[in-house]
Parts: sequence; structure tokens; C-alpha cells
Amino acid sequence: MSSSPELAVADSALEASRQDASTEPVISVRGISKCYEIYDKPIDRLKQTLWRGKRRYYREFWALRDISFEVRRGESIGIIGRNGSGKSTLLQIIAGTLRPTHGEVEVHGRVAALLELGSGFNPDFTGRENAFLNGAILGMTKPEVERRFDAIAAFADIGQFIDMPVKTYSTGMLVRLAFAVQIQLEPDILIVDEALAVGDSLFQKRCYQKLEEMRAKGLTLVFVSHDQESVRTLTTRALLLDGGQVRALGSSAEVVLEYRRLLHEAEKSYSESVVKAMSRGSQTVPAPTASTSSGTSQRSAAFSFGDLDAEVIACKVLNEEREPTSVFNPGDLVVIRIAVLLNRDMNHLNVGFRLRSKEGVKIYSWGTFNQDVEIWESGHEGTVFWDKAFAKGEIVTVDFEFVCRLGQNFYEVQALVAEEQRRFFGAQRMLHWRDEAAFFHVQVLTDRHFFGGVCDLCARAQISSVQSPDTGVVK
Repeated sequence: MSSSPELAVADSALEASRQDASTEPVISVRGISKCYEIYDKPIDRLKQTLWRGKRRYYREFWALRDISFEVRRGESIGIIGRNGSGKSTLLQIIAGTLRPTHGEVEVHGRVAALLELGSGFNPDFTGRENAFLNGAILGMTKPEVERRFDAIAAFADIGQFIDMPVKTYSTGMLVRLAFAVQIQLEPDILIVDEALAVGDSLFQKRCYQKLEEMRAKGLTLVFVSHDQESVRTLTTRALLLDGGQVRALGSSAEVVLEYRRLLHEAEKSYSESVVKAMSRGSQTVPAPTASTSSGTSQRSAAFSFGDLDAEVIACKVLNEEREPTSVFNPGDLVVIRIAVLLNRDMNHLNVGFRLRSKEGVKIYSWGTFNQDVEIWESGHEGTVFWDKAFAKGEIVTVDFEFVCRLGQNFYEVQALVAEEQRRFFGAQRMLHWRDEAAFFHVQVLTDRHFFGGVCDLCARAQISSVQSPDTGVVK
């Protein structure tokens, strides 16, 4: 039966209104600033109360300055930054537990927040009682919480502790219950501030799977974590805070790269201060220097960071015949060729690469230093790249070979050259890191060698036994 023109117009208007609703911001942060008054002595606080407006007995600390952004319905945004950058303060303002000094925040929808560990819980109440308390805070009736309580208890998986006072819980049990309560009460907006970091790996996996499921249903997620991989995979956009101000706002991949650049700058500043302290009164210890090369293109510079004492000037993906190739099948030999230019005399180098899927998931990372460590630990003979010295102006080319066991996907190659200052991991100075250094695609031949997932485990099957249903004899 054909619909009338009037009904068609009404349907179009309804669909347009749904699309408009999906693009409307559910969180609007406009010009937010937060200032704390810092008193050197307790009595100064009393003096300030008595002499308000006449004299100031405190110092101002601006935790946030002029922060503005919007989050739309169903979107997931990550907030990252170093300790003290203002992340938790911003989340508390969005959640409504803290008032800004300047600016406005508008939030539309039911908000659940996992902020400081245990916040919103009464330590003397049992886990069961706190579940009902949190439900009431979120505006739910007792019957509504009762209908969801079995799901809360199952997800928290803390057994008999659900009826024990929360003050007897370990930190892991506390976050289990807190997360279970918040997600099972089905909020419109979920704010998570690093709380999942204290859970065990199995529970974290369960949490991330639940977050993905809720995002698919339209949940708006505001997620704070120091785990860069989680931010890249769980969120589509990210905000980088530095000293209480916005340093970057954009796609998660771009903002995470800027965060790594920020961490590199901080590490470099710290290293230079150590060198200056060690060389005070002596000119024998040279401070690190940075140089630039015409070989680094403008696009490369936008996707890279480092001290540039050495730099990645080329990265190519080759096949077994050393020919440039962009498509591989499982079982093919893959060669990643990285060329490094030395801008000063150096040794103790590590040339390496990282593979990411198009979803931003880190698949694999490896380098010459990994191979060196294996040689040192095994005692086997082999060329140690770390021991080699290179002169300024030399170009060092390294080929990395591996048999392709990757699943069907599009892959990004990230290339690096670093100085490993000690014979163990953890004492690294990044000389040059390049995102999007190269790309390639892996296809799976369904008629010859088919498998699912992110990698080929080369599994094999064999019949171990056949039992007769009549005699029970095992052949």
C-alpha cells in the first residue's frame, strides 16, 4: 500500500529531527577556568575571611584556563595529559561535583561518573546498599534498581562481599562494584577517570568490551587514561591538556602523537637539567643537541618528533625480491627497510618499527635493540648493532624481515631511531619517531588459506580418537 504525500513528509521530518538530535551536543564546555586559593599557613585563611576585599593572604593557582569544547551524543572523547594538567578538575566540573571560577557547562542526559576511587560510596554501607544509593543518586526508583541488581552483582563478581561493608573492600573490589553499578544503571553519559587502571587484566577486558557495547547503543563516553593505546582504540576524539590549557583537540591518533611529543619535550628538558648539574664547573660533558635536515619533509615533521641527532629519512615496504609492494598474503616475506641519517657522530643506536591496524591497535613493535638484548642474554654469537659507531653524515639502512602472519587489514608502519643509553630497556632518548612512515595491505585467500582474526596462529588439527556408540571402544 502506498503512503500518502503528507505521511511521507511527516516521516522525512521525523528522520530529520532524529539526525538533528544525534548531532546536538550533550556536553558543552564554554570558557571554563578554575582557580584555587593557596594559603601558606592555616591562620591566613582566617585573616582572609576577616579582611576580605582589603588584603590578599593567598596565592592563586589556576588549574584550568579557558577550556572550551563540545561532545555530541554517542561520541567518545579521551582527555589526556601529564599529572597536574587539570584532567580530574575538568571531569569534576563536567560531572557537577565542582564549580568553575569562570565559564559555563551544559550537560544533557543522565550522567554516571567513576572519578576518585570510591567516590559516591558510603564506606559503612554494604555493596548492595551502595548499589541502591547510587541508583537513587542517578534518579532511579528502588524497583528499577532491584530489576538490575542481579546483573550488577554478576558483573562485579565479588561473591559474598556484596553484603559486606565497602570499607572492607580491596581497591580492585571497589572498582569492580563501582563500574558494575554505573554501567548497569544505563546512563546517557559515562565519565571514567583512570579508575579501571587498578582492576586486574581480566576485569579490564570485560570493562572495555562493555564500553564498546554501550557505545554501539549510543552511550556518550568521556574517558581519562594515561594508557595511550586505550585512548586510541576507545575514543574517536581526544583533548590534550598541558598546564591547565588546551594544547591539542582533534582525532585521537593525532592528539596521542602530540601527547607523546609533549612527553618527549619533558624528558628532554629533564635530561638537559641533569647534564647541566653534572657538568657544573666543567666543560667536558656536552649537552644534547638538535639539528634539522632538508631530508625531513613538512608532512613528515607534522607526524614526527625527536631530538634529531639522527633521523628517519625513508621507510619502504618491500617483498622477498626487495621490490616495493603494498599488498601481501599470509605466508609472504615482508621486508621493512628504514634509512637513518646521522646528524652527529653516534653509537648505542636502536632502529625499530611498529605496526598498527587501521583501527589504531598496536599489533607489533620491534627493533635492533631487541635483537641485541637477545644476543646478550642468550650468549650466542651475532652482530650487536648497539656497539657500532656511526659518523655524522652517514646513512644507515636496516632491513627488517618477517613472514606475514597478519590477518586481513590495512596496516600503518611507524619508524623510529633512538639512543639506548644503557644495556637494558627503559633508558631511551628518542632521536626521531615517524607516524605514517609507510602503509601496506594484507589480503586473505579464502580458497587456499583462510582464517579469521588479527593473526594466523598456523593451527593444525588431527583426530585423537573415535568412540563407537555401540561398544564404547575407542579407535
